[in-house]
Amino acid sequence: MLKNSLPLLNEFRARFGTSASLYRAPGRVNLIGEHTDYNDGFVLPAAIEFYCSVAAAPRTDRKLVIRSENFNETVEGNLDALSGIGKNHWSSYPLGVAWAIEASGKKLKGANFLIRGDIPLGAGLSSSAAIEVATGFALLEQSGLPIDLKDLAQVCQKAENEFVGARVGIMDQFVSCHGRASHALVLDCRSLEYHLVKLPPGVRLVICNSMVKHEIGASQYNVRRAECEQGVRILRDVLPGIRALRDVKLAQLEEHRGLLSPKVYSRCHHVVTENGRVQSAVHAFESGDLRGFGRLMSDSHRSLRDDYEVSSEELDLLVEIAVAQPGVIGARMTGGGFGGCTINLVESSAVAAFQQHVAGSYFARTGRKPEIYVSPAADGVQRLEVGLGNTRD
Repeated sequence: MLKNSLPLLNEFRARFGTSASLYRAPGRVNLIGEHTDYNDGFVLPAAIEFYCSVAAAPRTDRKLVIRSENFNETVEGNLDALSGIGKNHWSSYPLGVAWAIEASGKKLKGANFLIRGDIPLGAGLSSSAAIEVATGFALLEQSGLPIDLKDLAQVCQKAENEFVGARVGIMDQFVSCHGRASHALVLDCRSLEYHLVKLPPGVRLVICNSMVKHEIGASQYNVRRAECEQGVRILRDVLPGIRALRDVKLAQLEEHRGLLSPKVYSRCHHVVTENGRVQSAVHAFESGDLRGFGRLMSDSHRSLRDDYEVSSEELDLLVEIAVAQPGVIGARMTGGGFGGCTINLVESSAVAAFQQHVAGSYFARTGRKPEIYVSPAADGVQRLEVGLGNTRD
């Protein structure tokens, strides 16, 4: 936010001795469509008003000097020989994006970076995509290179897949690039075609943080993707036209479930039905059927809990508490799972009471104090013109 921009620029000048340009990219919350993106499926996320902000200025050499305020650490990299610092290290995300841009055939210039983020880490709100997109946008502009947001999303995904080692889909990076205030974004993760869906008036996005952190690069996330790919390989013997679970109809899955182990069938069942729920959810939003949307959120959470097995006791409890509150349209876990957050659609007039009751009930039953955020949908990555308002480049 602009009120925090001048301190970051001043700190950059104090550290590096030059002025800087300022960029930011948002985190995201996913309304429905979980674990479908890496199966070529459909998703319905929205960018949120939590950001990774980056102050950046070019260098005359091919060095990257990256300072993180959140981690109180500085890392250097050479664009001619980029390598990661270590497993799960924060610097792998910006360094990986530089590596992926260079691998695409573009020649970058060196740069100094000062990074600050206010997206809760490990909460499933995509702090990783935000740092990737913000630093990627800054790298391209500081190097005088053209910026195509679709290409930027893809190189950021490549960085996380191949440099960081988390086999994530395209959703997080795409909505961090293309988000729009007051809108969700329905994305076809195969074609990358998308359109914006206006969020209903009188409804707020309320995010409940279980305060149980997850690591998106943890083995179980990659295991789920491998199980889906195993299902596709087996089903392709009887359905030779399929490329991903997105191509499998529910009737076909049921017909051939005997070919799959119970676990692989359950993973496939979640993805196939979740793709259908996204399509139904978009129709519900666009037709004003909010109760129908809420039922789809409940179905999605049950599927993630039972078929995909990526929920947790804390997430299940937050959903249980939420759906009992007045004014709640729907609730479900959001993000990769194994901890993190739930997303709740709540009538505006009920938000204050919702926050109070959910926080109190959750603490009483777990001893944990949840963080509860209310955020409008936000715009995607942009360069900030401090004192002149925001402009999207």
